[in-house]
Parts: sequence; C-alpha cells; structure tokens
Amino acid sequence: MPRLALFALDLVAVSVLVFALYFPRHRRRDLVVAYLGVNVGVLAVAGSLSSSTVGAGLGLGLFGVLSIIRLRSTELDQHEVAYYFSALALGILGPLSGGSVWLAPSLMALILLVIYLGDHPRLFRSYQRQVMVLDNAVVDRVALVAQLERILGARVHKATVERVDLVNETTVVEVRYSYSQKARLLEGASR
Repeated sequence: MPRLALFALDLVAVSVLVFALYFPRHRRRDLVVAYLGVNVGVLAVAGSLSSSTVGAGLGLGLFGVLSIIRLRSTELDQHEVAYYFSALALGILGPLSGGSVWLAPSLMALILLVIYLGDHPRLFRSYQRQVMVLDNAVVDRVALVAQLERILGARVHKATVERVDLVNETTVVEVRYSYSQKARLLEGASR
C-alpha cells in the first residue's frame, strides 16, 4: 500500500477513534487535542524515520518515551490511557508497517474494534466505582459494607478504606458496586 494511503488511513482511523468513539462517550475536549496531536506527531516522526535503518527500534523507543512523559504529566482514568495508547499505536502502525499490504489497515481496524467494544456504554453498565467520604468513622468492615449498600442502594463488591479519621469522624472509601436490574429499571423510571 502506498505510504500516502497509509498516512490517510491513519488520519481516518484517529478521527474515528477521537470523534466517533472517545468524545461522544466521554466529552473531554482537552484530550481530543492530545490524542490528535500525539497521533499526528508520532505519525510524522515515524514516517520520517521509517526509511532509515533504525526506524522500527527508534519508533518503539519514541512510543515509550512519549507515553512516559504524557502519563506523568496529569492524572488520567484508565479508559483515557487506553485511548492514548491507541492513538500512539495508530500513529506508529502506518509508517512502520513493512509486511503485508493489509497488515497495517487490519491492525488499525482491530484497535478501533477493541476500543469500540471494550468502552461500549452497555458493557458492564451496572458496575460502578467511586470514592466516598462518609460522615462517620467506620472501622468494622461488615458495618461499612452494610452502610455503603444502604446509601447506594446497590450491592457492594469491594470496599477499600483509604482513610479513617477518628478525630473528625470521617471515612474515605473506594467502593466498587453494581445495581441490580430492578434498581436500574426503577432509576430509569424516576428520570
């Protein structure tokens, strides 16, 4: 496949990733710019290095350096990290593919498909995670889970206490929970 066609394919793939998958689902404008900029930057650098003898190794090194710099600069949710690495991988795939004509397009499509399915809103939609601050100090695990289930109206799968403050009577806890089908139906009916 001609190089310009691979570059165009990358731009189409990253546009689908950002504008059809990420932004409609998560609405974080600042990361749209980051994903596009990183993808096009990596595409440009990898494209210019692909003709040299150190292209693939240098491209993968660039992938690692960019990911370390970006991931240390701000806190990202895990799904945002997945989109970030997908944008990086798409930028590297086009220029550095030396195999079959359909290898790079197939891998780009695979990345998009995995992100589409893995981040689909219907996948595990009843499962939630949040950090809660309770207005009492709870040190008994059974009592903590019972209190969280009562507050959330959901089944608690995991409760990790991050901090108990006996002076100010607070408990900070990370909770992983799920709503039952009945609770989701009642919640939907009340809206």
